[in-house]
Amino acid sequence: MSEMITVGDAIARTLESYGVETLFGVISIHNLPIADAVGQRGRMRFVPSRGEAGAVTMADAHGRFSGLGVALTSTGAGAGNAVGALVEAMNAGTPLLHLTGQVEKAWLDADTGFIHETRDQLGFLRASSRRAYRVNSPNQAVAIVHRAIQEAQTPPCGPVSVEIPIDIQSAKIPLALVTAPVAPAESKMPDIETLWQQLQQARRPLLWLGGGALRCQDAVRRLADAGVTVISSTHGRGILPDSHPRSLRAFHNSPSIEALLEQCDLTLVAGSRLRSNETRSWTLTLPQPRMQIDIDPAAASRNYVMDAMYTGDCDAVLTALADRIVGKPWADAAWDAAIASGTEQADVALRKQCGAYAELNDAIENALPSDGILVRDITVSGSLWGSRLFRANGPLANIHSLAGAIGMGLPMAIGTALANPQRKVIGLVGDGGLSLNLGELATLAQERANVTLLVMNDGGYGVMRGIQDKYFGGRQYYNELHTPDFTALAQAMGLQAWTITSADRFNSVMAEAIAMPGPSVVEVRMAGIGELKFAGPPQKTLY
Repeated sequence: MSEMITVGDAIARTLESYGVETLFGVISIHNLPIADAVGQRGRMRFVPSRGEAGAVTMADAHGRFSGLGVALTSTGAGAGNAVGALVEAMNAGTPLLHLTGQVEKAWLDADTGFIHETRDQLGFLRASSRRAYRVNSPNQAVAIVHRAIQEAQTPPCGPVSVEIPIDIQSAKIPLALVTAPVAPAESKMPDIETLWQQLQQARRPLLWLGGGALRCQDAVRRLADAGVTVISSTHGRGILPDSHPRSLRAFHNSPSIEALLEQCDLTLVAGSRLRSNETRSWTLTLPQPRMQIDIDPAAASRNYVMDAMYTGDCDAVLTALADRIVGKPWADAAWDAAIASGTEQADVALRKQCGAYAELNDAIENALPSDGILVRDITVSGSLWGSRLFRANGPLANIHSLAGAIGMGLPMAIGTALANPQRKVIGLVGDGGLSLNLGELATLAQERANVTLLVMNDGGYGVMRGIQDKYFGGRQYYNELHTPDFTALAQAMGLQAWTITSADRFNSVMAEAIAMPGPSVVEVRMAGIGELKFAGPPQKTLY
């Protein structure tokens, strides 16, 4: 007779078999059997977030580096709190397992008013996840978790939710049902001979990189060394370092860069959705012919009509192209000079728009080690100097919300730091966004995450001010916010904190804060420094 263990124990063992070292969550009466098993076994770190949105966001950020983020939430309203973070993980293509409780199986979908009950929880989890499952019997639990992890880790990756009724979590099953991990499904290599022939015939090919190409550093570098011009989405920044002479960085909407794009004669899109905010709502002209590489066949011609689609792993396809290169077939000294001039013009224009805050960007760059990571919330500073001016030395060194939601910066910074304990993380947030997950300051303090949280305090929603000014005749409504003294609040949490009220303190304060190991907070009170002007993503009309 096999040893009998609880389903909660079986799930803990299964996560351990996949190498999961950190679990983020909020404990509840409807997930305690799992949490108890994790605690008894003592092999995974449990990070108690202050809210389910924070837990899933931390797991999302962690999963972008570790290969599988895991979050544990309660049922009903608790699972509902996680929806926005699941939407973000879907947009980012993060391999993430979301485990959530459920009421006793006897009361499922009975509409009896049972505590934590909600109507069609599985429905809203399906809408916000790549897939959602319900465990209907104890013997099925491990198999469902295997299936969920495989789907989460199989490109195109994304979050998968599993709801487990509380009585099933406590039920006993044979230990023999805890089986070995299941590998992600493999993709097939497409025939790329036609793509290679067209690439050879182009004089100035353009490679547009997205988040699906994050693992393609070597192949992209070899293509760029051979003369291919490279531009990236903001999510793909650093795949080719900014310092490379053929990098257009992420200056998609800069006039000097747009003029260069018009001179290219082929576009190869690798793992990018060509998002609206990076293509001026799909009015940016992309050179033809247009070729697309994506692991998801449904991505074909999603936003721009493509001349050819190659369904496969971007790294495999780009590596196969790079392996065919002999010499530097697209090298052109005059074109390289034009790239250098165009990117310099874009950089200068952005610095002018940022004003004194370009000095803050430089102060952080000077103090942050080369392997440091910037995690930025959706805020004026993040959308201006944080998104394009701040350096990008490698992939996943500039993390942000792909869904465009505010409030994720702090928990995202915590998850990033816990996945990279030897690297310093800068969390760039605004006062408005920080207020959505303010409680996670306590998580930052408790977990001693190596984060310097930079709070850009302009007393409200700066992005909305800019949009209202540009599109609503300057009428300003509902964007002024009462905010706490963030410096005093951080100190009350036991965190070292500084306040900056003038630009001449950028260098000294940022150097001191970044040099200090562990968590710290720097509040920049923008009223005394100057306004940052930003009116939302570049577009022809607001609607």
